[in-house]
Amino acid sequence: MAHEELASAAQNLAPGLYLVATPIGNLSDITLRALDVLRGVDRIACEDTRQTQKLLNHFSIATPTVSCHEHNERERARELVVELANGARIALVSDAGTPAVSDPGQWLVREAIAAGVRVIPIPGANAAICALVASGLPIAEFQFLGFLPEKTGARRTYLEALAAEAREQARTLVFYEAPHRIAETLEDLEFVWGPELRVALARELTKIHEEFVRGTVAEARQALGERERIRGEFTLVVEAPVKTAASSTAEKIGERVARIVAENGIDEKEALKRLARELDRSKSELYRELQRERASRR
Repeated sequence: MAHEELASAAQNLAPGLYLVATPIGNLSDITLRALDVLRGVDRIACEDTRQTQKLLNHFSIATPTVSCHEHNERERARELVVELANGARIALVSDAGTPAVSDPGQWLVREAIAAGVRVIPIPGANAAICALVASGLPIAEFQFLGFLPEKTGARRTYLEALAAEAREQARTLVFYEAPHRIAETLEDLEFVWGPELRVALARELTKIHEEFVRGTVAEARQALGERERIRGEFTLVVEAPVKTAASSTAEKIGERVARIVAENGIDEKEALKRLARELDRSKSELYRELQRERASRR
């Protein structure tokens, strides 16, 4: 593009905050509009300026950058919103994909809107949508839930709560997961929904080693278990059924605890301990299921 054309594109760019999606792996996935915006704005707010600079260098873009990440976003937002309110044109990008989707940016967007600044989305690559459409699972109704809790107990509790939700039809859930946690997450999914749960794992989307593992959760666990090392970021797509093994088990917890209390003349706490031993499960898991059962009856 000639220098005169670049200058014209910059002059025609309206003031506002531009949310620019960037490639999640393959640099060719950048859109022509995204490149025009990145060239035309006054500066680019980046999750990691070093990562973004690689992209800018590849496309010979010289726009100044400034950091805007999870640790400084609120402070940086005040500065950027002042500039935006005075007519600046600022692009917001994450390291990869669409900004503010499991990445920094949501706070800045809210502050910009509150200040009356125009916010313009520039669509492009998104790992959740890429994985969903290639999963082979139903996509008429889906729910993106970002990253699951890191700790095993919290993660399983979260999945059990999803399984216990009253739904008239099955729906597809989409999660992001790190390579060092994916095996444990699949184990939790099997525990909550059973081994026949249908899943699709998308790894290294749009990159050279892009891979899909499709089938039951038991099959996915076996496939990953055969590898010496699990690498790459995962997008996990799950077809969550309406009726689940976890929810049917949870419906029986209160009755079984009450029976143990009546038969042995012990309190509920001790009855939970005995039931946990009988089912080879932790007392805390059974207690959480009991509480969810009671809450659903209120």
